[in-house]
Amino acid sequence: MSAKLILGKVVSEDIYEELRQRIEVLKAAGTVPGLAVILVGDDPASQVYVRMKEKKCEELGMKSMPVNMPKSTTQDELLTKVDELNRNDAVHGYLVQLPLPKHIDEDAVINAIDPSKDVDCFHPYNVGRMLIGEPKFLPATPAGVQQMLIRSGIETAGKHVVVVGRSNIVGKPMAAMMMQKGKGADCTVTVANSKTVDLPSITKQADILIVAVGKAHFITADMVKPGATVIDVGTNRISDSTARNGTRLVGDVDPSVAEVASAMTPVPKGVGPMTICMLMANTVKAAEYATEAVR
Repeated sequence: MSAKLILGKVVSEDIYEELRQRIEVLKAAGTVPGLAVILVGDDPASQVYVRMKEKKCEELGMKSMPVNMPKSTTQDELLTKVDELNRNDAVHGYLVQLPLPKHIDEDAVINAIDPSKDVDCFHPYNVGRMLIGEPKFLPATPAGVQQMLIRSGIETAGKHVVVVGRSNIVGKPMAAMMMQKGKGADCTVTVANSKTVDLPSITKQADILIVAVGKAHFITADMVKPGATVIDVGTNRISDSTARNGTRLVGDVDPSVAEVASAMTPVPKGVGPMTICMLMANTVKAAEYATEAVR
């Protein structure tokens, strides 16, 4: 068996085409969806990610509003900027790029974001709505995973999903979304982590295995049920003397799993492109909510 590859670029292009049509409707009503991103400091990885968001906004005809602040920014200064974006009607959605410098309380900043503009879906209000099955927004990476399953024709109803990882960004919301009623869900869900006793006995039960543990090649072929769908959310940089810069990106899933699984996402080119895609989708949705409220 050789697994069918589920490619984020392919799935995201379908969604972008749908978003372009919705953006044109909004523009006809006098609204240009606007996304702001606050970047505090000069972390290289964060800078790259922010530039990718800006580029995608431009490609879709949305308004990109980057906000760059020095690493020395105080918490009060950042909260003042958050308040400004909350009151700016041209900003339909925004996010504060994480991680923040250690002297800033991330929770305090997230809690200050207007939930109606919280396109990262980190605010407790939006997390709560997601948990009870009445989401305003869905967190970008888990939403991207769910769309990959739906648009790849992978049945989820009644299936056993095992999520390996328990972060607030991926693991917890992913589990909550997959247990809901509806398309791309209706699953029996088990949540495990790197400290789970006899983890292989759990992962081998999965019809759909979603891995977001942050450990390179952590899941091996002997931990996967034959024919399972495996979604690798991990992104780890490891040394590679054959690579031009001496490193390369790998996932949490070992490549040998491709000989056992029926379908899987590669790293890179798998889940990665879906995160920005779903962030754009949330921004368009926020603009639609705002336009409807004005009417």
